[in-house]
Amino acid sequence: MSQETAPDAIAPKRPFPVLPTNKILALGRFTAPPTPEQVKAIFPHEVPDTLQLYLDGKIEQMWARQDQKGPVFLMNVTSVAEAHTILEKLPLGQAKLMEFELVELTPLTPLHMLLTEGWANGPK
Repeated sequence: MSQETAPDAIAPKRPFPVLPTNKILALGRFTAPPTPEQVKAIFPHEVPDTLQLYLDGKIEQMWARQDQKGPVFLMNVTSVAEAHTILEKLPLGQAKLMEFELVELTPLTPLHMLLTEGWANGPK
């Protein structure tokens, strides 16, 4: 007879409510430094394709990392799967030269405490 542990017993209790993901932070990293030939061949396509994602509203903000490891995008998508699909279609993704750490973002959850009874006039 197998014993199954209830999911609540495995996962720690969360002190704040779970809210839906409303953005994805995509932290890019080159898998290998691109060669000068790859830069000449790929970047003329990468830049306009990335700009098109911005104009389509999929990328809200974009930055370059100071360590030059890759870009950082704040994406207007609600799932890691959707972000992954979009980023893998970019030329650097197709060439397997770029990978992303994808972080799900949600509204700041402790703010719900400001809306509960007793917090309207400050903590007691």
